[in-house]
Amino acid sequence: MKRVYILHGWGDYHDKGWFPWLKKKLEENGFSANALEMKPQPPILKDWLNILKKAVKNPDKDIYFVGHSAGVMTILHYLQDLPENVSVGGVVMVAGWTDDLGMNELKNFFENPIDWNKVKAHCKNFVYVYSDNDPYVSTFNADVFKEKLGARLILEKGKKHFSFEEGISELPTVLNELLKIAK
Repeated sequence: MKRVYILHGWGDYHDKGWFPWLKKKLEENGFSANALEMKPQPPILKDWLNILKKAVKNPDKDIYFVGHSAGVMTILHYLQDLPENVSVGGVVMVAGWTDDLGMNELKNFFENPIDWNKVKAHCKNFVYVYSDNDPYVSTFNADVFKEKLGARLILEKGKKHFSFEEGISELPTVLNELLKIAK
């Protein structure tokens, strides 16, 4: 069975916003889906990585990830640390970032820089979904994900940072892209 792990971002919750909707829709499509509760807030990479490692027992090609904001960077660190011959099916990244956004709370995500080649060695299917009016994440991040990971880019209009606070309760683009890469 194909399994999906959904990682929310800083200030979001696994049971609010579009995460429960996505989990339900994935289950309706025959996936096992798990929206992880990422603690603490603000995020500490080593703690978030431990949550992910405990949840994903045996990574393989039937495992997929959806990450939002800090969840994206957590997934990328997880992938680069996988054993050499292990690959996962794909990753859909939503409003991810490639620097600390000028926030001290996020500096711990960059103490060990991402090894993009290692990440690509463990996953071939990346999609990056971003908004034209995100107050935190500049659109230049899309170019980085495309250049470094070969990510397919999808621009959503007016979705800000895709947070529950902004009223985003469904995100069909993420579901549709995950269904495409999981075929």
